[in-house]
Amino acid sequence: MKIGIIFGGCSEEHPISIKSAQQVAKHLDRDKYEPYFIGITKSGAWRLCDGPGAGWENGDPVALSPDRDVHGLLVLRPDGYETISLDAVLPVLHGKFGEDGAIQGLLELAGIPYAGCDIQSSALCLDKTLAYTVVRSAGIATPEFWTVAADESVDADQFTYPIFVKPARSGSSFGVSKVLSKEELASALEFAAQYDSKVLIEAPVVGSEVGCAVLGNDPDLVVGEVDRIALTHGFFKIHQEASPETGSDNSTPVVPADISPAARSLVQDTAKAIYRALGCKGLARVDLFLTDAGEVVLNEVNTFPGMTSYSRYPRMMAAAGMSMSELIDAMVSLAVTGKLR
Repeated sequence: MKIGIIFGGCSEEHPISIKSAQQVAKHLDRDKYEPYFIGITKSGAWRLCDGPGAGWENGDPVALSPDRDVHGLLVLRPDGYETISLDAVLPVLHGKFGEDGAIQGLLELAGIPYAGCDIQSSALCLDKTLAYTVVRSAGIATPEFWTVAADESVDADQFTYPIFVKPARSGSSFGVSKVLSKEELASALEFAAQYDSKVLIEAPVVGSEVGCAVLGNDPDLVVGEVDRIALTHGFFKIHQEASPETGSDNSTPVVPADISPAARSLVQDTAKAIYRALGCKGLARVDLFLTDAGEVVLNEVNTFPGMTSYSRYPRMMAAAGMSMSELIDAMVSLAVTGKLR
């Protein structure tokens, strides 16, 4: 099968996407797949390259044709162009233009099967305020939250502190602040506004941060082992460290999570319910809080979670017995046939 692997992108998660693509390249079964690596530079230029290693930005200019008669890539040459048909695409992109429905829309126009959530669920999940609204309507708990525009005047006296301020449509802890007093609110709003014009203010949830990897299309869903984020100090941040491969600056993922069997089942069942409520397909990582009272509260949903050497999703699936190579096979199968093999 000819598989396009798109990585990089224009979002702040550009370097993380490259690391995810490196792991996909490492574990892709070359006896089953003929990969075509398409890197997107930070400025938005598309390059056909040998892989997500050094110098990939120097690859040949390439475009994904929205014309279904072409059905694939247009490699631009000095004397014209070459066409390459693709059987499926793995959009290994995180954040804006990767998990927000943009690349999914282009692939839908092109008529090329792709791994992961569709346009609607991608857009819905990346916007935390919309995801919270839908999940609440399904009877699942979310944090108490407020939505403000980046340039909106906010009355700092209306909140009980601490609160969290974050971009509504971003990921990997970019632009997130824990605000301890009203004097800190203005700077936190300004920081979040660097990443999005829509800002989310959340009341804290007291409990453990847990996550669940979900794979499949409704009604046939597979879940990985639940993990728990063990914090040493502060609040959980990811992809903010100087050398993340050696471990987070303030946390360690515990997989399987050291929680009771009943809590584990509740987390997995809630993750599947959230996945269905938001219309997710293919795969997603559902991040949650588990309170001391045993309540499960949504944190966020990542529709194409990290696949790096230290990412939570592949670790949770590996703990459930699915290797990275098997995970790639499952993503391709779901994209092409809609079913797990």
